[in-house]
Amino acid sequence: MVVGAGGQIGTELVPHLQKHYGYDNVIAADLKPEIVERLGTFSRAIPLNALEMEAYARVVKKENIDAIFNLVALLSATGEKNPQLAWNLNMGALLNSLNLAKEYNCSIFTPSSIGAFGENTPHDMTPQDTVMRPNTIYGVCKVTGELLGDYYHSRFGVDARSVRFPGIISNGALPGGGTTDYAVEVFYEVAKRGRYTCEVPKDTYMDMLYMPDALEATTQLMEADPSKLIHRNSFNITSMSFTPEQLFEAIKKRVPSFTWDYNVDPVKAQISASWPDRMDDSCARNEWGWNPKWGLDEMVDDMLAACRKKVENGEY
Repeated sequence: MVVGAGGQIGTELVPHLQKHYGYDNVIAADLKPEIVERLGTFSRAIPLNALEMEAYARVVKKENIDAIFNLVALLSATGEKNPQLAWNLNMGALLNSLNLAKEYNCSIFTPSSIGAFGENTPHDMTPQDTVMRPNTIYGVCKVTGELLGDYYHSRFGVDARSVRFPGIISNGALPGGGTTDYAVEVFYEVAKRGRYTCEVPKDTYMDMLYMPDALEATTQLMEADPSKLIHRNSFNITSMSFTPEQLFEAIKKRVPSFTWDYNVDPVKAQISASWPDRMDDSCARNEWGWNPKWGLDEMVDDMLAACRKKVENGEY
């Protein structure tokens, strides 16, 4: 079951899991009725508030769920506008998911993030095990989630696993309030208007990952031999690192008329400056064979084609 299935990752993870395990074996759950209706066009979709433990437990029991993919989260920039809501939502859904995994012997995947790091973390080739003192409520939730995953594994034997996702670039769903949203938004704006105003400083490096690699990482880790996992919560993974300016220059090579400027958001500037320039993902490569396929050039070509098609079809 994919909980919080209507977001950027869930929208594409559900069909990815269907390809692996069959249509009938994947359930998509989300809080909002309109999202459930949309998910229902291509999946078994149900309405679910992950904070309502009794309702959540009924579904897990009735459907004999053996794996929970908990994607419920209020993202970094949005979370700073309402830290209490972010904590209640992110941690409430996680604790309910972990407790149900313990009770019903489910495996559980909950993504962590580069947001778990902070200003004191080494920024160049950020180690797997290092200082983690984030300066956002989103990051605090992610660090707490990593620790809880390890605790439930060591204390109760729960098969909890996660990765630290960098910024995820995709064309399956629109951005949802994260600091790295610019790297998705720009492609739609290029297709629609030919120009873009970026809220992240032009020289800020951040790790990025194209969605096909993110999906493969999720299933690959969940299927990995547990005896080979030294780490569980959570693995550094990445495939590319660039600044906004470098991304925009790569787009301009393909769309010479494209123009851009900057109107920096102070909150996004502070958040992005605290994150790694590039992570060291050697532990993921060594322990479960992580090997991304998509680089900057391949991603740019694919995103431009997909977003142009969506704009032409009136989807943006």
